[in-house]
Amino acid sequence: MSNKTDPNEEELHRRKLRMPQEGEVFAVVSEMLGSNRIQVRCADSVERLARIPGKMRKRVWIRQDDVVLVKPWEWQDSKADVVWRYDRHDAAQLRREGTIE
Repeated sequence: MSNKTDPNEEELHRRKLRMPQEGEVFAVVSEMLGSNRIQVRCADSVERLARIPGKMRKRVWIRQDDVVLVKPWEWQDSKADVVWRYDRHDAAQLRREGTIE
């Protein structure tokens, strides 16, 4: 009996994840700044100040090194809004698939 996982079994563990829509990019939280603001390193190699919107504040807990989706502001590219947070299992799946680093 081999220790390799069956490809069909691996497919069962794969979940359909929310992917970036137009204007959204993957980011990793690099620092918690307080007042619902975080510093993120985006996949497009830009460091941005991101804002956690009111609908996420008390419902979704964001910590350092979490993978999030952000939508950069059109009028100020150095800032963004957090749109989605991936839990650690989903982030691991994105890394395995090569979607993020």
